[in-house]
Amino acid sequence: MPFIKLRSNVIIDSAKTISIMSDLSKLLAHETSKPERYVMVDVKGDRNMMFGGSTEPLAFLECKSIGLSPAQAKSLSKSISELLSTHLQLSAERIYIEFSHCPAEYWGWNGSTFG
Repeated sequence: MPFIKLRSNVIIDSAKTISIMSDLSKLLAHETSKPERYVMVDVKGDRNMMFGGSTEPLAFLECKSIGLSPAQAKSLSKSISELLSTHLQLSAERIYIEFSHCPAEYWGWNGSTFG
């Protein structure tokens, strides 16, 4: 049920994409205490994006999960920023992350919902 979507104007080759997806998947599972088998990751680079009037390297992420707490969001913000700094050499001040808590009854899977 945890889902993270990354969009960046940085060109990300296929090997790096797989590495980022793997690391984000493990990170999200760990930080939300959910099994990794439920984690979904979507990564797209080389997007036409601007932040603060500049096209310098940047990223925007959407992170959603059932039961996501404010404390988890704060911890994830730090961890995700560190991960992207390592993988894409992005500065934390060039990263926006939107966190969403989704009620279990509004998250579908396997022909039903979690609620």
